[in-house]
Amino acid sequence: MTDPQVAVFMLGIFIFTILLGFPICFTLMAMGVAFGYYAYYDAERMKSIFDNQIFDLFVNQTYSVMANDVLTAVPLFLFMGYIVERANVVDRLFTTLQIAMRRMPGSMAIAALATCAMFATATGIVGAVVTLMGLLAFPAMLKARYDTSFSAGVICAGGCLGILIPPSIMLIVYSATSNVSVVKLYAGAIIPGFMLAGLYILYVIGRATLNPSLAPKPKEEDIEDSSFLGVLWMMATSFFPLAFLILSVLGAILFGLATPSEAAAVGALGGLLLAAGYRTLTWVRLRESVYLTVRTSAMVCWLFVGSWLFASVFSYLGGHDIIKDFVLSMNLSPLMFLILAQLIIFLLGWPLEWSEIIIIFVPIFLPMLAIFNIDPLFFGILVALNLQTSFLTPPMAMAAYYLKGVAPPHVQLVDIFKGVLPFLSMVVLAMAILYSFPEIALWLPDYLYGKK
Repeated sequence: MTDPQVAVFMLGIFIFTILLGFPICFTLMAMGVAFGYYAYYDAERMKSIFDNQIFDLFVNQTYSVMANDVLTAVPLFLFMGYIVERANVVDRLFTTLQIAMRRMPGSMAIAALATCAMFATATGIVGAVVTLMGLLAFPAMLKARYDTSFSAGVICAGGCLGILIPPSIMLIVYSATSNVSVVKLYAGAIIPGFMLAGLYILYVIGRATLNPSLAPKPKEEDIEDSSFLGVLWMMATSFFPLAFLILSVLGAILFGLATPSEAAAVGALGGLLLAAGYRTLTWVRLRESVYLTVRTSAMVCWLFVGSWLFASVFSYLGGHDIIKDFVLSMNLSPLMFLILAQLIIFLLGWPLEWSEIIIIFVPIFLPMLAIFNIDPLFFGILVALNLQTSFLTPPMAMAAYYLKGVAPPHVQLVDIFKGVLPFLSMVVLAMAILYSFPEIALWLPDYLYGKK
């Protein structure tokens, strides 16, 4: 076998082992070392079995990940999200929005989506948002006689918005992989992120209007305080503090007042102050937030180490070149190239997490963007939109499994799958709109930072 063929074989073995259920980060490291040992093997210079450049590469990649300034923002944003989650802020926010939107069709579903969008800006963790809203909003919607599948689709779709809406962890990872400014990525993702959330809300309003039995309107007597002053007071104590924290963090990043890491540190401190202000900051909750932050950060870092090691060996063996040559030999137009790339990413989203897709597979397409005259920032936002589908598409829809884990026993997985399918069409529509009008993603970065 030639080296490029070995690289393709390496990729196939990796996907096969992941489908068998092996831990991804350790599989990446093990395969990177094993195939790297073959790639860098030099019998003449070898004095012992450990005298191979793959071990030096392993050490260097680990150090590079731990010393990456961009990735410093990851644990800080995670901590902000976890501390806000445990401060019962989301509970207050959902209740407030539910009352404020009580006159609209599907008011509880709209409140759930709006809460998911707000919470997504405080934490980029899909599992945390879906799980928390599954415990908080999903039972309330079922109690209000909302259709089971309809409610499940709302929770799963809303929970995935954290992949796209800043401060998305995925965009930080894409920035580190593609060398595109994370600040520009955040600016580019704001409008598409809320556009997708808006499409979800429009769908909910349309379905609830056409079929009121899916989302019955609440009875006035079921709402404790529905007066204007009561709603305003609740907004002042739940919505506005969280909104101020989020806008302060994002504003500091977008307007160059702070780096993403510095803004994330301020956000983490703000989360602590918010929890203290609500008198929900206990030692137990603080310890849980720190533990979850460390655990998730360690997972992300080791995924980076394994993925970059795997990707380096794959590239050294010529894997990127053989795929690049194959794609270029097809004489694709820029549109067809984008469709092919997004289709491959969509299919990879079934067995793989977004982190492996961003670190291993997206770099395969990055060198070809210049050939097809595609802005890597625009490509990154398209990928972020596309990865919504990886959490929503059966049979490997992780958002559905997160919700199933906390849903009442009578809720079947097939009910959840049925509910998420209409929202998948909204994602596809959003991608079509974004491709037709690239300015949706490019206008704000160009306005704030100028064109290239």
